[in-house]
Parts: sequence; C-alpha cells; structure tokens
Amino acid sequence: MRTRNTAMLLGTIAVATAVVLTGCTPASSADTTTTKTVSQSEIDKAMNTPTTITYWTWVDGIQKSVDMFEKKYPKITVNVVNVGSGADEYSKLRAALKSGKGFPDVAQIGYDYLGSFEQTKSLLDLTPYGGAALKSKFTEAAWNQVSNKTGVWAIPQDSGPLGNLYRQDIFQKAGLTSAPATWDDFATDAATIKAKTGSYITNVPGNDMPQWIGFFWQAGVKPFSYSGGTKVGIDVNSADAKKVISYWQDLIKKDLVSVDPDFTDEFYQGLAKGKYASWVVPAWGPLFLQGTVKNTSGLWRAAEAPQWTAGAHVSGNWGGSSNAVMAPTKNAIAAYELSKFVNTDFDSTIHLANDASLFPTTNDTLTSPQFTEAKSDFFGGQKVNKLYAGIAKTVDPNFDFLPFMDYANSSFNETLGKAITERGDLIAGLDAWQNELVTYAKQQGFTVK
Repeated sequence: MRTRNTAMLLGTIAVATAVVLTGCTPASSADTTTTKTVSQSEIDKAMNTPTTITYWTWVDGIQKSVDMFEKKYPKITVNVVNVGSGADEYSKLRAALKSGKGFPDVAQIGYDYLGSFEQTKSLLDLTPYGGAALKSKFTEAAWNQVSNKTGVWAIPQDSGPLGNLYRQDIFQKAGLTSAPATWDDFATDAATIKAKTGSYITNVPGNDMPQWIGFFWQAGVKPFSYSGGTKVGIDVNSADAKKVISYWQDLIKKDLVSVDPDFTDEFYQGLAKGKYASWVVPAWGPLFLQGTVKNTSGLWRAAEAPQWTAGAHVSGNWGGSSNAVMAPTKNAIAAYELSKFVNTDFDSTIHLANDASLFPTTNDTLTSPQFTEAKSDFFGGQKVNKLYAGIAKTVDPNFDFLPFMDYANSSFNETLGKAITERGDLIAGLDAWQNELVTYAKQQGFTVK
C-alpha cells in the first residue's frame, strides 16, 4: 500500500539542500522536558480541558481518524494542516521551530528524517507519557525506527517492507513460471527475459537513494549508525555494500536492467508498456501501480524480494513515517494522546490501511482478516496485503539513518547516483559518496566512527 509522501518516500526526485543542523534548536525545548512519569490524573485533567492542537500531516483521509479521536475526547479540537510532504514540510517545520512561532503540536516525519529533528532537540521524548509501553503493539522494525537508548521520539504510522511486483505475462513469454527466489536467479532471469522478450527485468534509477538504501537494508548492509548526540557511523562503501553494488554493476554493464530516472513520464511509460518486467518495491507499490498503470490490470503478481541466501526470508524497508510531538508544545499530553490514538486504535489503523493507503505497522492490523484477506483484481485475485504483512515481519529491525539525510540524498545523486545514471563505475561512485558524507559530517561538528 502506498504512503502519501510522494516527494520523499516514493523516491526522492527533488533534492533538499543541506541543512546546518546546529541552527534550529527550539529555544523553549528545555521548558517542556520532563523526566518524571506523567500520572493518569494529569492525563485525565488534560484530556478534559478545552484544548486546540495542530497536526501537520500529508495523509489524505487522516481526518476520519482525527474525528474518532475527537469523539473519544470531545474537549480536544485538532486542526489538521497539510503544508506539503517530505522535504516541503521539513523546511517549513525547521523554520517554524527556529523562530518559535507557527510550529505544530504534532508533525508527520519520515523515519529517515527523525534523527535530524532529534539531534536539534526538536522532538519531545514520549517515554514519560507512556510511549515505551506501546512497543509491543508494533513490528520490531517499525518501533526501532522511532526509539533508541535515549528515548521514544515518535509513534510509527506506516512502513514500506520490500517485495517484488512482476509481470506474469512477460515472465511466461520468457518461459518463466515464477518470480526469482534468489538474486542469482534474478540475474539469470534477467538475461532470459531480455533475450526472449526485449524487456528489462527491472529499472534501477540513479535519482532514488531510498531505493538503494532498501537494497542495502535487505542485504544486511549497515551504511549508517546514529543513536543521538554528535557521533555518527558512516560506512556506505563497506565490503558488504560493494558486494551489492558490484551485483548491480554487472547487470547494468550487460544492459539487463535499465537506469531510467523513476517517477517521471519515461518511468511511467516503461511500467505501462512492459519495458520493465518487475519492480522491487515496498508495500505501497501495489496501490501505486493500480493508480498509475490501470491498463496492465490483471497482469501483475507479487512475491517476496529475491534473497541473497537460498531459503532465507529477509527484507529491507523503503519509506514509512511517524507522528512526532514537537518539544516546545504547550499541549504535550493531548499531542501525545493524539499520536497514540491515531496510530494504535484499531478502527483508526484499519481505516488508514484500507482507506488511506498506509501500510500498517501495528501487529493487530497486520494480522486482521479485515486487512489480510482482501483480494486484488489488479494482481489476479492475489491477497497482496497478506503477502506484504508476512514480509513486514522479516525486515531487519536494526537499521539507522544519519541526522543529515538531506545532505546524504543530495550527495548520493552527485556520486553513486550519477555513476548509475551514466552506467559508469559504481564502486568509484560509492567511494566518492563515502568521502563526501564523512567530510560533511566533520564540517558539521560530528565525530565519525
């Protein structure tokens, strides 16, 4: 199922400029920091006091979940505001926090950007409000994206476990009866499909860092590490990363995969006209295809992503977002309760999954027949939700992002991304990306390990 953050989570086409992280710490953040546990009586008082809070979100259809919350807590009014998705929202959020004016109480933030807001002390630690007690409600991978040893910084909302969507008709034309189970099979099938049908087995763009991060994640590569503070780990050109890149370098060199920029007219035409026989894409991919290439309905099937080890069941993640409470809010309890309700109440989460197209992160929703038993005509009657719900449990839960993913994205496009687009030396591009990230991190005052 597709997340609505198309600017960032569907494959960051536009690149945000680098942000000097030390310049946007909210002046009043220290005023709202608390170490004591908030009592139930304090919660009851706050939720029965007339209060208005502001919620920045890019999710179409979120109002229904908010209505449910307001019905349960009639004294609380929520102003839902869409100021843009991804980088558009983040730039406005940083500016508002820096000025101390116009910031929301709750904001939707992608997992990969939480670190940048945590590093500037812009997020409220939700632990004293009961945040840590929510851990068991979510998949381990989703929960680890919003929490670390220093606190709970948001509530998971949606995720993007990687699977493989493929054109059954093109595979059958090539004499193939199923999706490739391993990446070795994928390479073999790529040659067969190209020779017998003229199609590329897939497209690997140079303008989409999150997709490549997903490839690394699924392969067990740990390119980044960060757990708060000013220490970061940068290892994008590790031996394991180079194994992944060398694999794709070989397919690119043999012209068995295309390197078209994604989420462009050329890319959409490629999907519609069978240029690509498959797409290794997260759980938002099925719905995205249904809305983009309706003419191919019934031709697609879904499977797990190919595995590096035969018989394994391991996935990565591409996309997903959370709801975070801003540190300087004057309505911390109500803001937390809104974030918790929208993302843990069953009626809310099943609505977000089935009607708002957000792939769920709560275990209850991922195992509910209301979600898993839906059949998709676009995928030949397949229960795609059920497939991806199973994949969600196989995502490696231990994966970090840097607190300056804005810059990581732009430097990717100029280094590894450029090498991919030009069908050049991907290993050299990977090394250049490593060097640029380390240099930038040190310039910004981080200690690099």
